[in-house]
Amino acid sequence: MKRLFTLAVLVLLCLSAWAQTGQIFGVVTDDLTNEPLIGANILIEGSSVGTSTDEDGRYLVNVKPGTYTIVVSYVSYQPSKATVRVAEGGQVEQDFAMTAGGIIGSEVVVSGSKRPEKLVESPATIETIFARQIQEYAGNPAELIARQKGVDYFRAGIATPAFNIRGFNSNFNAKNLQVTDGRYSTLIATGLPFGPLNTTIKEDIERVEVVLGPNATMYGPNAHNGLLNIVTKDPRTSEGTTITLNGGVSGDGDPLYSVRLRHANKVNDKFAYKIMGEYSAATEFEWADSIFIDRLDAKGNLRGTPEYEGPDGIAEGYEELELDRGIDFTRLEGALYYTPTNDLEFIFNTGYSNSNYLSPTNVGRNQIIDWQVYFAQARVNYKNFFAQFYYTGSSTDDTYSIDDRTKRYYTGIDLAGLSDEEARGDYSYETGALFQDASSRSNAEIQYNENFGGLELIAGAQWQQDRANSNGTYLIENEFNPFWDGDNIVVNQYGAYAHLTYNFGGGFKAIGAARYDYHDVYEANFVPKFGLLKIGDYGSWRLTYGQGIAAPTILNMFGDLFSGLILGNADGFTLADGTMVPKQTVERLQTIELGYRGQVIPNKLFIDANAYYNISEDFLSPVTVVGVTTARGDQPIEDVQSGFGAYGGLVATYINFGLVNTYGADLSATYYFTPEFSMTANYSYFDWSVDEDNAENDFNGDGVVNFLDILVNAPTNKGGIGLDYSDEKFSAGLYARWVEAFDYFSSFQIASRSYPDLTYRGRPIIEDARSADTYNYGPLGGFVTFDLNLGYRFNDRYQVNLSAVNLFNQELREFTAAAPTRGIYTLEFRINL
Repeated sequence: MKRLFTLAVLVLLCLSAWAQTGQIFGVVTDDLTNEPLIGANILIEGSSVGTSTDEDGRYLVNVKPGTYTIVVSYVSYQPSKATVRVAEGGQVEQDFAMTAGGIIGSEVVVSGSKRPEKLVESPATIETIFARQIQEYAGNPAELIARQKGVDYFRAGIATPAFNIRGFNSNFNAKNLQVTDGRYSTLIATGLPFGPLNTTIKEDIERVEVVLGPNATMYGPNAHNGLLNIVTKDPRTSEGTTITLNGGVSGDGDPLYSVRLRHANKVNDKFAYKIMGEYSAATEFEWADSIFIDRLDAKGNLRGTPEYEGPDGIAEGYEELELDRGIDFTRLEGALYYTPTNDLEFIFNTGYSNSNYLSPTNVGRNQIIDWQVYFAQARVNYKNFFAQFYYTGSSTDDTYSIDDRTKRYYTGIDLAGLSDEEARGDYSYETGALFQDASSRSNAEIQYNENFGGLELIAGAQWQQDRANSNGTYLIENEFNPFWDGDNIVVNQYGAYAHLTYNFGGGFKAIGAARYDYHDVYEANFVPKFGLLKIGDYGSWRLTYGQGIAAPTILNMFGDLFSGLILGNADGFTLADGTMVPKQTVERLQTIELGYRGQVIPNKLFIDANAYYNISEDFLSPVTVVGVTTARGDQPIEDVQSGFGAYGGLVATYINFGLVNTYGADLSATYYFTPEFSMTANYSYFDWSVDEDNAENDFNGDGVVNFLDILVNAPTNKGGIGLDYSDEKFSAGLYARWVEAFDYFSSFQIASRSYPDLTYRGRPIIEDARSADTYNYGPLGGFVTFDLNLGYRFNDRYQVNLSAVNLFNQELREFTAAAPTRGIYTLEFRINL
């Protein structure tokens, strides 16, 4: 009885204390975009009481009755204050809408550790683009990636901006992982990033985070060279209806336009939703690729070779057959947020896109026709747990290779004597020009995080099942593939990871992470990461060691292109002389990186610098001819290669080879003249080395190890400088980008200066001349270009923006199998209802 009485007294005392305590709560947002500011510092003036905002920008502080001044600070925003009076047991709501201005660095990112953390304290080099920047920019928000250090940005057409990180780019590059709201945004069979196929519209992007270097411990295989992470807006903190109208013109004089709608509504404290849609259309830059084929015409002349010259004495190729420069995109998305309790949250979202455009590849351009991507995702947050399941689908029936179809057409005209109508029909697709896709993927993940004093733990497990289906157009889908179930090629991957951060005090933190993956084809792989951080008052140093792997894609493993001329290498090959070509395995990357991020002059100068050294082994080659083969694995080549009668077992495939070292440094500096007006400059250096005496590095087998074996495909030097102004009404930015000229080789594609004593695919390397089946227009890069953006906000409802990409309409060679890019000029009008 005495114990019960004592317990009752304690309960009454606790209730009494609670009754005398009040609460101050609210949301901190950007004053223009209404986006939540995650990790903003909340402090009761004159005390040590405070907190920080959560992932939704919300905060809560318990206080005794009284009058208090709340001070909110967030780096890159001007401080804000408010005075409130709290009654006994009362609750006071105080929201803050903060104005941009100030030094960057304390923004919160999630890509480095898969949890919110301040940018200056992240163990990775992360470039960030926030909603305010996107809202003030009229053009494609991907163009803002061009302004980030360490990124090789290029426009592979008016609708296909793309990027690469730290070398080894190609026209079919799957080494950079794209993620949207925690789900992989990559194609199932090829592993390529969605890019323009993505379903997300510009107005729903909260921020974009670009990680430089491997981040495989958290994201798995193919977070290898880098990671692009798109985080979308929460409807609970971004309510309203936004209608955006875009109109513009390309440097060719062709029109472009876009109509976008986003509506978000917080129904009550438990339910919120958002829906959005987009239709965009444009015309690709005017240009037709030269396609060369060695075929005799009716007079016995070789067509498309130096022996068959045009009137100017230069070898002429065929123009692409039935080239359609029309571009259009349709995107739809919706999401439902349900929060039954403060500890439990459910998010359901789905999306769809349909796309038509031109896409460059290793063998010329593909005509993308009605390529559809769709997904459904369910996420759950409960206290320290996170779980998700999502399904991704991809579908196209009529996409085709323009290069292959063009060659087949002229072969029919010149050799088979077909009429134009006959040659353009089914005959032009018979060598494998058609690409169909009916693939899908399922992913599941569970994650747990906990703090044990100074130790933070993040642990999780993932599962992925790829079901690739090309309807027999570009994959080995028959009884010779043990992973074919009669409908799909089914490949499973399983992964588990743990990420530990220990706080020693005094600003020192240590990081240890590890990941274990099991792949149905390539079996077990282990990837570790270690790091040490020193966090000071104005910045932080970091030293990290990490590994990454690039797992071959389903196309690499089971590809069957152009009637078996290109075959996947999941089983190895036997050459005619008995030599074995081993099956492809994962490429491994080790990276050591030292970096500093922080303020040099408080509230004036912010720098972000890193230096890194990479070791790549078992390098993953582009598609290459290995010679005449007699078997693929245990199967005779005549059973696998459908075009055996034409090719006789000649096969091109993907192999591993050698060891390459790359190294470089990235530096950016931002100086704030005022909180609204700043200047940014960045510079990146990248180079490589290889053991020339190691025969394993002789990829092309010519007895000499040189750049034609390694195919770095990146500029040694690049940089940029820009001015930016943004206040409550007006915004403006001018950015200059410099890219040093560099040689580029990707399978049949070449862009190089002349090397008369060297050959590539059997032909001398001569600038402005034929090379293999395409034309060498000379090296990429070698330019300085300017981008401009202007914006004016009339009031909370109306805003107008103007952007000029390639302001002076220069003709730039940025990529192969793609038109030289010119200017893109866009006017945007936004209505917020």
